[in-house]
Amino acid sequence: MEKVKKVVLAYSGGVDTSVCIPYLKNEYGIQEVITFVADLGQGEDLKAIKQKALNSGASEAVVGNLVDKFVERYAFPAIKANALYSEKYPLSTALARPLIAQNLVNIAREMNADAVAHGCTGKGNDQLRFDLAINALGPDLKIITPAREWNMSREEAIAYGEKFGIPAPVSKKSPYSIDVNLLGRSIEAGILEDPMQEPPDDVFSMTSSIENAPNASQDIEITFKNGVPVGIGNDFLTPVEIIKTLNDLAGKHGFGRIDMIEDRVVGIKSREIYEVPGLLLLIQAHKELESLTLNADVIDFKGTVEKKWAQLVYQGFWFGPLKQALDAFISSTQTSVNGKVKVRLHKGNATIIGRVSENNSLYREDLATYSHDDIFNHEYAEGFIYMWGMSNKTWAEINLKNK
Repeated sequence: MEKVKKVVLAYSGGVDTSVCIPYLKNEYGIQEVITFVADLGQGEDLKAIKQKALNSGASEAVVGNLVDKFVERYAFPAIKANALYSEKYPLSTALARPLIAQNLVNIAREMNADAVAHGCTGKGNDQLRFDLAINALGPDLKIITPAREWNMSREEAIAYGEKFGIPAPVSKKSPYSIDVNLLGRSIEAGILEDPMQEPPDDVFSMTSSIENAPNASQDIEITFKNGVPVGIGNDFLTPVEIIKTLNDLAGKHGFGRIDMIEDRVVGIKSREIYEVPGLLLLIQAHKELESLTLNADVIDFKGTVEKKWAQLVYQGFWFGPLKQALDAFISSTQTSVNGKVKVRLHKGNATIIGRVSENNSLYREDLATYSHDDIFNHEYAEGFIYMWGMSNKTWAEINLKNK
């Protein structure tokens, strides 16, 4: 590898990314390590994390407030796409990675860095999401991945960091590996690696257990415009306020927990636990509004597009040409997705109990009703059925003759 003088490191403040700083300087001979911390609404003390980076040897520590972009440019497109990987997981963690990678590349350009780096291991999906996004946006930049190369256990990484003044964690280490942002939490490792073990309640923090959820149900109305949520009840809210509000409301009622066996891109099956109350609720409500405002053939074809869209994002192709083409199709379907959806939250469930679209509803009561207001011409049905089933009838007649 050509000599690298300056690198921008995606930094979380944890053991691995902290150890990456002296490791890059001492093992790779890199002179300057600039850290980048992304504020994605995870609720951490980012000033303290910035100071930890500097104390660990970073020449500069950058903190970027990406919360608004994260919701508007990543979460909202996922809602339009009804994106659920394996029809379960709404990509809360996967959506964050291309945004972080984009900012790594931008900072590298601003700081005249030779390379970017991250602390992903060789086992997970995030390495793909970072590397593919960086290659798409900055193909000339080198990508350095110490954690894929150093082969250190956690204990060895802590000991390595201590040699360079990085303190060992003083609190008892959680048995779980947790990733948090505004959209949700992902939890793995520890007892969760046994897929027959029920997740203990200490795994969860955004959602209530069924036992502790309120006994009384709660009805809410979500308003959508051009496929994105704009309000709850009578209040029009900012995108971030909508996610926060629904995280609180749905989480309080125990909605938004996912326990699944997930197929990682590298070929490993893993057991994953997610808490995604707001995002999952919005996808469910959005899909219901589409059932009222989109034609049947559009809904059918869009389902195929949605599955592929979710796969591409999960696999790291956010900036790929196919993903961009699918975005264009999805966006073209959303101009009529306007209206309200009423949802009842109760004991872990979010049940759709109403939907309305004043100007775009394809539901017509005068056609659907069986009352005296019915305007549907029933006499047309016989000819329609005859034509619709003609090929099947012909096939049956021919085959009966030949028996």
